[in-house]
Amino acid sequence: MTITDVNTAFAAEKTAQIDAARAREAAFQARIDRGEIRMVGADRYEVLTGWDRGEVFIVSRNAQGQIDAIIANHGLDSRADGTIALYASSPAWHGLGQIIPSGTCDIDEVLRLSGLDFDVVTVPAMYLWNGELRQHADVQHTVRTDTGAALGAVGCRYQPIQNIEGFYFLQELVNRYDVVWESAGPIRGGRRVFISIRLPDTVTVDAEGINDLIVPYVAVINDHSGNGQFQCVVTPWRPVCANTERFAVRDAHTRWAVRHTKGAIDQIKEARRTLGLSVRYFDKFADEETALARTDIAVADFHQVIADLWPLEDDATDRTKANHAKRLAVLDDQFRTETDRVGRTAYAAERAITGYLDHVAPRRPGKTMTEEIARATAALEGADDDLKTTAHKRLLVLTRS
Repeated sequence: MTITDVNTAFAAEKTAQIDAARAREAAFQARIDRGEIRMVGADRYEVLTGWDRGEVFIVSRNAQGQIDAIIANHGLDSRADGTIALYASSPAWHGLGQIIPSGTCDIDEVLRLSGLDFDVVTVPAMYLWNGELRQHADVQHTVRTDTGAALGAVGCRYQPIQNIEGFYFLQELVNRYDVVWESAGPIRGGRRVFISIRLPDTVTVDAEGINDLIVPYVAVINDHSGNGQFQCVVTPWRPVCANTERFAVRDAHTRWAVRHTKGAIDQIKEARRTLGLSVRYFDKFADEETALARTDIAVADFHQVIADLWPLEDDATDRTKANHAKRLAVLDDQFRTETDRVGRTAYAAERAITGYLDHVAPRRPGKTMTEEIARATAALEGADDDLKTTAHKRLLVLTRS
């Protein structure tokens, strides 16, 4: 017969709780000491690094002053059960979403965990006129079948591309390269949805010099609102800070899009070949980035590239001039940071520009989005593709001079 001393058991349990609380406090303080987060108000903190840079969260403490909970101001969509509609193979700083360490290859599981396991249907657009309900013959509404939420107004020829149909074609790449699904989730209440994978072969820039690693990344975005197409993006990104830049390689198809029409699924299947070609262009991309890394650049040349990207008219207002000067100062700071890491090169200049666009350039978030979610969405959707491509090509000119 075993006799349990409840006092001893209670003391042991309490000691374990205290030790856990102290460990959590120490880990939190360590992040502050490393410059990853900072206090911005009473119990409010801001993330300073990575994809989550700019996010603000609240730390709730108990009566003893110990961390009780971390409440994120994340702006992410929620599922019907109240959990965050996000799947990822590794957690973000806030620890939210459905995380499978090391990821999964099962597309059905990804759709379920991310809250993307819903269909979209079209219903007649109705309006009330003099007490009579009428139908607008040329317009339909797209509606989620799980919640009944309206997603947008579309024309009569619009054909929804279901999430499972649009994403499943990437399963071939998952199988071919033996990779896992990286992340998936809805944006703007399901009006847009995304899914992504990371390819296994990293790109090495200047292997004998800075030896910088860039990871091939493929993302698919499907639009259910009527304001966008089904599109696929092939892009490199740097694990060190998650800057993204599109291919600026000659003849590489880095983004293609399909309209929501009756033949869309057949076009998506045909696009597999184009996607494969784009992935193979990473070798060419590595060569061009290495050339940038081996090309010294003067500050004056860097400023000229900036002037080409953001020209300032002679008759610009004082406010425009002030904003231009502020941007230049921020870019100079970014350039100095990159120069310390990789030298004063054209590669450092490109990193400074992409870093500014991804993490610093002003964004206007929607009502349901934080600025950082808006920033990540802009990077995913390629809002700055033209600027990044222009910067890449402009800097390549310096490698030949």
